[in-house]
Amino acid sequence: MSKTLFQSTLVVSAMTLLSRVLGLLREMVFAHYFGAGPVTDAFLFAFRIPNFLRRLFAEGGFSQAFTPVFAEYRQTRSARELKELVDRVFGTLGMILLFLSALGMLAAPLLVWAFTPGFAQRPEQFALTGDLLRITFPYLFFVSLTACAGGILNSCGRFGPPAFTPVLLNVSMISATLWIAPRLEMPIMAVAWSVTVAGVLQVALQLPFLARLGLMPRPRWGWRHDGVRKVLKLMVPTLFGTSVAQINLLINTQLASFLAAGSITWISYSDRLMEFPQALLGVALGTVILPSLSKEHADASPEAFSRTLDWALRLALLIGLPASLALALLAGPMLATLFQYGKFGAYDVVMTSKSLATYSIGLLGFILVKVLAPGFYARQDTRTPVKIGIIAICANIGFNLLLVWPLAHAGLTLATSLAACVNAGLLLRGLRRDGAYRPAPGWRRFAWQLLTANLVMVGVLLWGAGDLQLWLQAGAAERALRLGGLILAGMAAYAVTLLLCGLRPRELLKH
Repeated sequence: MSKTLFQSTLVVSAMTLLSRVLGLLREMVFAHYFGAGPVTDAFLFAFRIPNFLRRLFAEGGFSQAFTPVFAEYRQTRSARELKELVDRVFGTLGMILLFLSALGMLAAPLLVWAFTPGFAQRPEQFALTGDLLRITFPYLFFVSLTACAGGILNSCGRFGPPAFTPVLLNVSMISATLWIAPRLEMPIMAVAWSVTVAGVLQVALQLPFLARLGLMPRPRWGWRHDGVRKVLKLMVPTLFGTSVAQINLLINTQLASFLAAGSITWISYSDRLMEFPQALLGVALGTVILPSLSKEHADASPEAFSRTLDWALRLALLIGLPASLALALLAGPMLATLFQYGKFGAYDVVMTSKSLATYSIGLLGFILVKVLAPGFYARQDTRTPVKIGIIAICANIGFNLLLVWPLAHAGLTLATSLAACVNAGLLLRGLRRDGAYRPAPGWRRFAWQLLTANLVMVGVLLWGAGDLQLWLQAGAAERALRLGGLILAGMAAYAVTLLLCGLRPRELLKH
């Protein structure tokens, strides 16, 4: 089982790596042409709202609620009943999202005022943000249907196509920035339209793969269908429980709108670099283990359920901990190498590096939440993550009030990081308390191996990073070569130390 999960995780990670590399390229192009300022802040907010709702309704609450029900139908119902579930869910979700998208477009100015009240003090920026939000809001409808299709494919073991769909968003936005934006009087409008176009393309990509499985949806309203009602019943609390990080990010956006111009952009670029390891590991692991955990729960196999969680936790720590440390130590060099071009200057690099360094403190927490939360949803326990999520959001607000004034935008990202650690710690305690997770033997030895390897890697990175001013003054080629060499040296030091400490790759498969 672990070998199959590992292979599936590699497939999802490979597709996600391609998407995130293109995502970084997208941000580099965007930073070069638009820099950090009021227009950029306006677009990033207009993109964040439908993206937040997409994670809330589709990839978050819906996926976590739908997958266990779909797995149960596959195990216990006929093919006809399974197909009817797909049709009814698609039809019901589609109608709800169509209504929400139309409502969001009509209420765009109200949403801007509610989530970025600081923009109201700058009328031109406020009006531009509303116009951009009307253009990007339909993305919620299309990408949510994409996530619905992806949940079906993932449950059937087809992980590649859903993991590839984000590539289309990046390609669409890069193309619009390079070739369409320069031809418009208001260039940023082209980027906004590219978001909605990408949503249409993402839905279209999924349909042939559903057809091969005999599960091409014929959307029908199904409010009274037993399976739909069960999904909706599970979905309501998971809307909140799976989106704590996104809610915290919106809170940060509200507070950042009162800070210096560019603060939202600095936080957004930090979030982009944080998403890279989060998606490669946290999202990939969460995507892969949820169907397995759901099946193991349906089969009444608690031992296999616990082993799957144990394997995922070890892999998350093995990769997530060094990634967190590397992001903190190399925040400045990475940002200078990736973004210090055109309108994104040295000052923006310094300011963004502050928020990225504090954000990285919570990277392991973000990853562990993605791994631990499926342990509840696979057992159709949606209440516990909600209770923990409320605690995490309250903690984030409290940390914000303490940290925003002394640290400005970096205080907001630090607060989110600390809240993520609180969230992960409480989820782990809940799984242990319920008896759903029982650590397998060997954790003390594994912890010693991780500690030693990470200390060696930190020493190498500190020695090679040097002063940030040297990176800011260097040319693009020099920065790229130096950063690439430093990352390879850190990875090599980490891997060799693990081998010397006795950790072997086959242990990942054994567990």
